[in-house]
Amino acid sequence: MSTSPADEVPDDPVEYFLEDLTYQGKTERTREAYGRVLRRFEAFLADPEHNATGEPLTPGEASHRDCMAWVHGLRDQVGDSTVASYAAYLHRFYAYMTQVGVFEANPMTLVVEEMDETIDKDPSRREISIGEMRRFVSGIAHPLDRALIVTLLKTGIRVGECCNLDLRDIALDDAEVEAARPTSPRPQVDGRPDSIYVDSDPARGEMHNGEERDASNKRKRDTVIPVDRELKAELKRWLAIRPDSQSPAEPLFVYTAGDWGQRLTPRAVRNVVTDHARAAGWYESGGSAADNVTPHYFRHFFTTHLRDRTGDRGVVKYLRGDVADDIIDTYTHNWGGQVRATYEDNIYSIL
Repeated sequence: MSTSPADEVPDDPVEYFLEDLTYQGKTERTREAYGRVLRRFEAFLADPEHNATGEPLTPGEASHRDCMAWVHGLRDQVGDSTVASYAAYLHRFYAYMTQVGVFEANPMTLVVEEMDETIDKDPSRREISIGEMRRFVSGIAHPLDRALIVTLLKTGIRVGECCNLDLRDIALDDAEVEAARPTSPRPQVDGRPDSIYVDSDPARGEMHNGEERDASNKRKRDTVIPVDRELKAELKRWLAIRPDSQSPAEPLFVYTAGDWGQRLTPRAVRNVVTDHARAAGWYESGGSAADNVTPHYFRHFFTTHLRDRTGDRGVVKYLRGDVADDIIDTYTHNWGGQVRATYEDNIYSIL
């Protein structure tokens, strides 16, 4: 990660940020998307006829009111989901530049908390009921495939985050599992039995827990997600046959054929989901995201159903890893009383 003292502001903060995205292993497509949005915001600030102050500004001089004015102006130009996406890009830009010391504060923090942060990236997604999803899962026989799909459905984590899980990230209140595990749970799940820790740190191409990773975790903050009895049963079933791994990280999900015992890659997980979805009539080659069921669909399914059941957007945002520091700290400090209780009372049954 690049660092820069606060008194060494780069001539082009946007280019500085985009360059660091390259170092972080972000794809060219991702960098281009950030670049388009950030240059659009930069042009807005530089135009005194359109920004809130009537004076040309740089991103480092912008206040929350300047950011709010830009977001408001977008509403007449693009759809609501695009407005939310652009705001998220700008928020991440400022959060990163603040973290590395280029900017002193993130003016987007207040803005995103005043607007609806839920980004509906799939407004026309296939609608699948819980009953249909239950029948889908019942047709999956292989312990690895079932554990993968139930994990995605019950936690809402991204495919890369699923692949990056290590045995130390899982805490199951089960004597047989604990006696057989080669590594102890990490401290973050100590005292939180039946939980999964999703770390925000793993990045593609970087070493994490003694192993170079093939995927990046994209959540804003570390998150502890409860494990209900159904997911617990599937994980225990998988762990009973899980091949030994040569990796010092002891990945949770590993190949049972081919690259025996090596960590599963996102492509492998997508293939597992695609094969089962195709068999269910939920996937066609060349089909659109609105029609095809992919690992990301399970995150959409989790968000939609849990939000509708709980009515608590904050807990759902916490579980997704989407919330700001001050909100996530509230749930972290009262994890059992708010997060686990809300989750266990409302998580759907799919077995």
